[in-house]
Amino acid sequence: MQPYRIARRVLLACSLLAASSAHARGTIEKVQINGLDKGDDAEIIENIEVSLSLYETIGKVQGESRLEYLLSQAERQTRQALEPFGFYNPVITVEAPRQGDTLQVVIHVDKGEPVRVRQSEVVITGPAARDRYLQRDLQDFNPREGEPFDHTTYEASKVTITRRLAERGYFDSDFTQRRVEVTRAENAADIFLSWDSGRRYNMGRIDFEQDYFRAGLFEPLVYWEEGSYWHEGKLDRLRESLTKLDYFSTIDIQPHPEDAYGDGEVPVDVTLTLAKRTIYTAGLSYGSESGAGVRGGVERRYVNRRGHKLNTQLDYAQKRKSAVTSYRIPAFRWLDGWYTFAISAYDEQTRYIDMRNFKLIGSRSGEINEHWTAVASVNLLRERWRYSSGDQFNDALYQYSTLFYPQLTGDYVNVDDRTFPRSGFSGNATLRGGLEGAGSDTSFIQADATLRWFLPLGEADRLILRGQAGTTWTGDLVAMPPSLRYFAGGDRSIRGYAWREVGPRTPPPDKYALGAKHLVVGSAEYEHYFSGGPWGVAAFVDTGSAFDNTIDLHTGVGFGVRWKSPVGPVRIDIARGLNSPDSAFQLYLNIGADL
Repeated sequence: MQPYRIARRVLLACSLLAASSAHARGTIEKVQINGLDKGDDAEIIENIEVSLSLYETIGKVQGESRLEYLLSQAERQTRQALEPFGFYNPVITVEAPRQGDTLQVVIHVDKGEPVRVRQSEVVITGPAARDRYLQRDLQDFNPREGEPFDHTTYEASKVTITRRLAERGYFDSDFTQRRVEVTRAENAADIFLSWDSGRRYNMGRIDFEQDYFRAGLFEPLVYWEEGSYWHEGKLDRLRESLTKLDYFSTIDIQPHPEDAYGDGEVPVDVTLTLAKRTIYTAGLSYGSESGAGVRGGVERRYVNRRGHKLNTQLDYAQKRKSAVTSYRIPAFRWLDGWYTFAISAYDEQTRYIDMRNFKLIGSRSGEINEHWTAVASVNLLRERWRYSSGDQFNDALYQYSTLFYPQLTGDYVNVDDRTFPRSGFSGNATLRGGLEGAGSDTSFIQADATLRWFLPLGEADRLILRGQAGTTWTGDLVAMPPSLRYFAGGDRSIRGYAWREVGPRTPPPDKYALGAKHLVVGSAEYEHYFSGGPWGVAAFVDTGSAFDNTIDLHTGVGFGVRWKSPVGPVRIDIARGLNSPDSAFQLYLNIGADL
């Protein structure tokens, strides 16, 4: 121990002993740490506060011997709290002036120069020495030579390699050397770290343990071959596929390397516990266009041992009513997905349109990869509609349209966080078309696409750019039913305008939306979150139009409140259109990530 350090401790002890005759007891009123920056050194200060026994006794009366012990330990505890951050030679002074029976402890800290990595020998021997992913982890190992030796960074890099070895099937891997030598006098740290990977195991048989579904139903979800190389990501994808089925309350996947057979094949047990079979939903609804209503639904998660599903949803409002029933059959042989057969009915009786339609749908969905999902379908639509004239439907004739058309839809999601994306892209595209004489009253082709771009700004803010475009090729737009025409305005279109407000309209005084052949919408939105917390604000500008021949851009601006709720983002927006909108302001409420 250095002489000045011994002298300082003796002096502190003597001062306490000299005061003990007059003060048999005392109370620590405050502990203050000086010499560290509250911004850059916040983690160091926090670690010191956690390490100091003094903080546990603040405001509590202590005996003189106990006070002497706590103060004598303060320097050692502070010194140890600095070491994980690479500071092994600090200068620390502890002062404890008395005011009556109270003490205010002041700890002066001079971190000194950090210990830097002088030598780093981090290696892997065995078959993993030729594994390019592990070699990349070795190259990325921190701290590097010449950098401060931070314990947290060192441990994180070490754990990364250990986990990667297990992830890639090196179950016998172990450390052959794990040593860090710190030379205080030279402010130097030497790292000696090595693993022996052992053999790499392979994927063995998968045993599904469940007592309801027919045997072999889930085998197609195992997309790899028995005996292929081991990778934890394969089991992660299997777990994700099983979770999306919504059959099970718990999914337990356990590999057993201790039971490896053959050429190192590791068997895996998948234990599945059935979830509740029937789900009922109910709720109330209200919309400025649809009026008050009720919603309800019944979902059978599994109808039979083959895993079929049945779902019925009803939305019954004053001016809009809809009912959808779908029956889904697992389709695992080629792409995870479903065969779906659906029937839908829709009725809208607002002051400007009387519309009813009936639709039959047969589709096949599938996950192409982790980013792309596609749905191919055939659709038969029968629709009847008429527009009002002066709030009266008496003189208006019904129009009818029957369309039979195939449709292809693709969804793309590549973001950092699906609940609250800050970086990445998402989008969707749809192509549909029908032929006159082949089940359709008119020939048409429609194509539309939406793209969203999430850009991180700072630690928590983000910029969201959105673009949407759609077009219709047809020689008879009148035969296109309103449900297949383009409209603009509303919370997911041009904010500041009411739903369907922008686009071709009936003559005055009613000016009701008719729907258009083309659609173009663009949006830019900036969100700022206070101190990176759950609450934030947003400002946005939207522009676009639905049009037949000549585009007539309408622009809306507004601001909103954001909340990262436990069930997903909540967005409340208020916006105003700049092109003489029908309504002065529009208020919007949305829940969930908009991907």
